[in-house]
Amino acid sequence: MIPYSTQDISDADIRAVARVLRHPYLTQGPAVTSFEKALAAVSKADHCAAFSTGTSALHAAYFAAGIGQGDEVIVPAITFAATANCALYVGAKPVFADVDPSTGLMDVADVKKKITSRTKAIVPVDYAGRIADMAALRKLADKHRLALIEDGAHSLGASFKGKPAGHLADMTMFSFHPVKSITTGEGGAMVTNDKALFQKLALFRSHGIAKDTATFQRKGLGPWYQEMQALGFNYRMPDILAALGESQLKRLGKFVERRRAVARRYPKLLSDEKNLILPPAERAGEVSAWHLYPVRLAPKLSARRDEVLVKLREAGIGAQVHYLPVYRHVYYEKLGYPAGLCPRAEAFAAAEISLPIYPGLRLSEQTKVARTLKRLVAGK
Repeated sequence: MIPYSTQDISDADIRAVARVLRHPYLTQGPAVTSFEKALAAVSKADHCAAFSTGTSALHAAYFAAGIGQGDEVIVPAITFAATANCALYVGAKPVFADVDPSTGLMDVADVKKKITSRTKAIVPVDYAGRIADMAALRKLADKHRLALIEDGAHSLGASFKGKPAGHLADMTMFSFHPVKSITTGEGGAMVTNDKALFQKLALFRSHGIAKDTATFQRKGLGPWYQEMQALGFNYRMPDILAALGESQLKRLGKFVERRRAVARRYPKLLSDEKNLILPPAERAGEVSAWHLYPVRLAPKLSARRDEVLVKLREAGIGAQVHYLPVYRHVYYEKLGYPAGLCPRAEAFAAAEISLPIYPGLRLSEQTKVARTLKRLVAGK
């Protein structure tokens, strides 16, 4: 089976993990701090907090932004459920914005329509590895005094005009699941230039318990004292995972460039198939991390999407769909979200197939994917 994505683990990665296994600290040790510093440098951010998952990092960001009961958080309809779920975790309401039909990215014009007096934050998603329109969203967030939290689960290694993902957001989350730009197995991180936000993130990931005496409300107690200041969670990243992450980070540039090479080949391999809609090429000054390569069937064929997907898998090609619009999940339907909220997102999702794209994908495998897809689209 050719997977839609998979990790690339080297001997150096294995040695990095082995070193930690021989070290006194398996968690809450120096490997986490080292990884955070390295990731902050790559992201050109002042601070980085590592977490057990990307979802836990987002949850912490919503907490740090002060989002709570009765607030609204605007998220794109096309995303993994966690982007919206984290709003529910803190008692807020997810409000879904429609997407640009060519890229699947959050549509700024629709975001403007969805802002109310209860809106607390805008959370764009860098779908497929392409950075959202952060400049426009930054202006909008500043105008309405909203937090701007970038879900960069797909975009580590991406940049626009030389600026990396995250440089315009208040906080940016990266994910290290095995299919992402780099992996720690499971894991995530939040980068920010705001020290106060960083401190809240760090507090939240460790049960809400502070150890810095300068922040204590109770003074003069012994060195044993730790102060619980908020209701946090155990969202810490172990040193074992951090060591893998830092080792992987050294190859981030190579990983992204290999993904870009795969993305450049697909249009050549599929150029003669007029019933496929390919993702737009990178714009001038744009570097996508190409986490996904999402193609869509032409409208007249979109009803056959599931049939094509099943036959791709039968042919040994692990294609996938990214994503069902979040509010179309059964859980969200039970919350009262109706169909038709974001028609462009629904049309995008109904026609989308994610083709294999990862650093180790061979040309012969990619050629097989393209030939099989063209045959199936032609009904053969």
